Amino acid sequence: MKKIIEVTDLCKTYVINKRQNNVLRNVSFSVEEGEMVAIMGPSGSGKSTLLYTVSGMDNMTSGTVLFGDRDISALKPDALSELRLDEMGFIFQQMYMLKNLSVLDNIILPARQSKANRLSPKEKSERGKELMRKLDIIGIADNDINEVSGGQLQRACICRSMINDPKAIFADEPTGALNRQSSNEVMEELCRINKEGTTIMLVTHDIKVAAKCSRVLYLVDGNIQGEYNLKGTDTREKERALNNWLLEMGW
Repeated sequence: MKKIIEVTDLCKTYVINKRQNNVLRNVSFSVEEGEMVAIMGPSGSGKSTLLYTVSGMDNMTSGTVLFGDRDISALKPDALSELRLDEMGFIFQQMYMLKNLSVLDNIILPARQSKANRLSPKEKSERGKELMRKLDIIGIADNDINEVSGGQLQRACICRSMINDPKAIFADEPTGALNRQSSNEVMEELCRINKEGTTIMLVTHDIKVAAKCSRVLYLVDGNIQGEYNLKGTDTREKERALNNWLLEMGW
């Protein structure tokens, strides 16, 4: 399989009150097209920082991150913004949406902003509705964002992340603010999207969520301490095996 993400010696350092905080330390890994990779680790280990730095949302201190054949550290701000808009999708624990727009208008907003998306305004709207039908939320298309449940809103965020047909989706605790039923529904949709070919890289503290991925990277103090390949089809067995491995890693 072709690598879509290749990270080499990635470092991220913050300077706070003249003190250096080395959040990421020489991190190296790769993600192949079509993989679904979870990042796990203790609180403060650098999981979200890794996700944001790899996706170009945060600047790296040193190292290289290749997305496809492009080194994102070498891109100018405008080119990097276009790359994120056109080829990446983002899902967050907090479901950021504009309050003055309907759910559908929030979903298609990235398509309206994209110069690479050649669809007509009507076609962009139809694309948004098509995604909402797939995720079974077409009934809330015209609702305000404060008129829907958290699970519905997170599925709308998935639709928004898919509107420009991204090569990869980056998700930071996408089920963290949801109850178990809504979490399961959201993960079912992410798994379906992944099976259709979209690469997904997500941060999670939930073993049930991570067990649905193909691989888990375990981060401690800004370093990847190990990785675990999930095998088999039995969900409970995968959860037990992952849980045992995490305990061995010091979870």
